[in-house]
Amino acid sequence: MTNPALLMIDWQRAFDDHAYWGGNRNNPNAEDNARKLLEHWREKAWPVFHIRHDSLETSSILKINLPGGVAIDGLDAMGEESIINKHVNSGFIGTDLQTQLDAMDISDLIICGLTTNHCVSTTTRMAGNFGYNVRLVGDACATFDRTSKNGTVYPAQLVHDLSLANIDGEFCTVITANDAIKSNI
Repeated sequence: MTNPALLMIDWQRAFDDHAYWGGNRNNPNAEDNARKLLEHWREKAWPVFHIRHDSLETSSILKINLPGGVAIDGLDAMGEESIINKHVNSGFIGTDLQTQLDAMDISDLIICGLTTNHCVSTTTRMAGNFGYNVRLVGDACATFDRTSKNGTVYPAQLVHDLSLANIDGEFCTVITANDAIKSNI
């Protein structure tokens, strides 16, 4: 990988409200792993893109001008790092993310964020379909319990694991934060 970009998806305080999102969030170390990745990227002076969800719904806790839209401590943009505001699940739809990546001749992406089965998965799938070489850092992602229409509760860890299994090998390669850093990508 040369000049790999780090996509930091939806590291926003709204996700601290676990009950709002379904409760029982998995992977309490996701933020720490994301911070390690971000620190590594900054040391290498590689490109970082902070993708933030800015809901069009006025009552949403995911509005960037409300407290829930603010970045989680230690995961906010610094310096020349790009900020991409999106209104839907994918970081590519309605944004200039692809234009910026292509202008910088970036073909390799490392992705982490919240939540595994929503915006992370959607952005990863689209990146793979666009032909980027994508590595998804599974231990720097997290999600919440999901409840089906019939009332079955699917535990967050199961949702997370199945979400990663569904895209690994087809849209991306799932790796760990330590593997990303040790391999010097």
